[in-house]
Amino acid sequence: MSTTIDLGAFLRTRRSRLRPQDVALPDFGGRRRVAGLRREELAQLAGVSVDYYIRMEQGRAANPSPAVLDALARALRLDEDETRHMHRLAQSRPVTRHGDRSRPERQQVRPMLRRLLDELRDVPALVMGRRMDVLAWNTAASALLGDYSALTPAERNIPRITFLNPASRDLYADWTACARENVAYLRWEAGRYPDDPHLAGLIGELSVKSEDFRRWWAEHPVQDKTSGTKRFHHPLVGDLHLTYETLRATDDPDQALITYAAEPRTPSHDALRMLLAWTAPTPITPHTATDRRHLHND
Repeated sequence: MSTTIDLGAFLRTRRSRLRPQDVALPDFGGRRRVAGLRREELAQLAGVSVDYYIRMEQGRAANPSPAVLDALARALRLDEDETRHMHRLAQSRPVTRHGDRSRPERQQVRPMLRRLLDELRDVPALVMGRRMDVLAWNTAASALLGDYSALTPAERNIPRITFLNPASRDLYADWTACARENVAYLRWEAGRYPDDPHLAGLIGELSVKSEDFRRWWAEHPVQDKTSGTKRFHHPLVGDLHLTYETLRATDDPDQALITYAAEPRTPSHDALRMLLAWTAPTPITPHTATDRRHLHND
């Protein structure tokens, strides 16, 4: 993934979604040859030369200054996530505290996050790593989202499940919104790790196998994963309206603990409690252990 090419494509998609009246420019009517603003109009709004802006869209402007990028962000009316993403794309070689983002090391679940999963017995929770890989999960998450243990490590990936597993379209009541969020977060990841071969492979696979993914990826959506709500239509308990939170350690933002909860005293809260009660592992007591020995001996 070339950051300069991606920067040009990102700028074009954001320019195309603005109209002259959105940015207080005169629109003299008639049929416009391009969707959205013309390059000349955007350059005027940002206070940069038309030639320089054209070179940026063509991927021929090396290392544009932060001041130019901020001016373009204001002209394009980018939000905070989009602005940060654009700055990353404009860097000639993104770096981390280790000096290189091109080949991330293999991820291991942080011990504290694994302990938290064990403690959150009544809260569906999972640990998400780079590329939205599912690194660990608790029993409640399996009850809500599906049995990750039945998948290979390579298959335990949220976008891959969302786009390639037909059951996900039944589970998520608003599948389109959920899927588009996944695309936007993968774009966010691509800006952070532009040379990650595994991420490039995932994007390529989804582009080939899913027309929806391919179409939405071309729109260059960008969004970090923070918090929000999701609506589920669970095969066992029906409709659930849950709030999710994404918690990251400041010293390791590449791993996130994602939790799902329902508002107390709501039908979703009752349904979630019922689901977790039905799917909870049966505790091994001396009585049940004796019964199992009798069954085995019979």
